Amino acid sequence: MKKDDLISDDFLKQFKTHEELTGFLKQIQKRGIEKMLEGELDSHLDYDKYQKSTDANVRNGHTKKKIKTSFGESEIAVPRDREASFN
Repeated sequence: MKKDDLISDDFLKQFKTHEELTGFLKQIQKRGIEKMLEGELDSHLDYDKYQKSTDANVRNGHTKKKIKTSFGESEIAVPRDREASFN
């Protein structure tokens, strides 16, 4: 499936103002960044979320962080590990 096929013209018609579209894109960007960080933590810890780990260094919740993007300032949830070795 091509990326262009994911968002149809009918879907885009629901946005009536620039602010509505920008708000949607900001939310997509925020979710994408958070999912990428989760994937990086999976790689760092060498196991996927919800799998059991034999290592002492495991997931340990999230911290909030403000970032500046092309869509303005966003607050994201950054995953962390017990040893605080994930950056």
